[in-house]
Amino acid sequence: MTTDQNTLLLPEMMDVWQQTLNWQPNAEQQQLFQQLYQAILSGNRQLNLTRITAPVEFWEKHLWDSLRGVAPLLQSGQSQQRWIDIGTGAGFPGVPVAIAFPDSDVTLLDSTRKKISFLETLLAQLDIKNATASNGRAEAIAMQPQYWETYDVALLRAVAPVHICAEYALPFLKPGGLAILYRGHWTDEEANDLKLAIEELGGVIDSIESFTTPISNSVRHCVHLRKQSALFNRASTIRKR
Repeated sequence: MTTDQNTLLLPEMMDVWQQTLNWQPNAEQQQLFQQLYQAILSGNRQLNLTRITAPVEFWEKHLWDSLRGVAPLLQSGQSQQRWIDIGTGAGFPGVPVAIAFPDSDVTLLDSTRKKISFLETLLAQLDIKNATASNGRAEAIAMQPQYWETYDVALLRAVAPVHICAEYALPFLKPGGLAILYRGHWTDEEANDLKLAIEELGGVIDSIESFTTPISNSVRHCVHLRKQSALFNRASTIRKR
């Protein structure tokens, strides 16, 4: 990798990747992570993309955190799947997922046009061909035929209360599909709200995983929802709020 003396370099953290995810990025993926980091730093000058810009913190809270949520899929070798990252913002977790799963197809969805424009430029600069950026609100986009029940995996990284995240995610999923909700702390109240919401949407709680981040030891949870049945009435799947 060619860099000048002013370029901030991400730590490689190969041992930590292996110990925590049973996976390591190859040389090409490592270079793409570095290019992603540089693009985010550059984009931050015009857009409020992230406050997390120090190399180690960026690695932990954007790269590692993005891929820790999908660790079981990394380990299973499931690669040729359709993913959607709902409320992607600056591209997390969707862009690291696209890099880690090069045979996948990843849709990056966000309602902010400026962020989608940034991501379109970023994907072109990094030559990431297995991801596309789409502008729109989840509750409207999910109703369109090209998105309705067409995805294998939906990702949501704390974009709303957990029951709202479920309402956003499940209409996008095929029966048997998986929604992965990235959360910080987790409460019994959230669990109860979630159970009520997903019963109407053909989903069940597959698992709730608790873990800590490897550098700052911050508490994280990943909630995995499984879509069990197809939805037949689009108009009633997402509550009007």
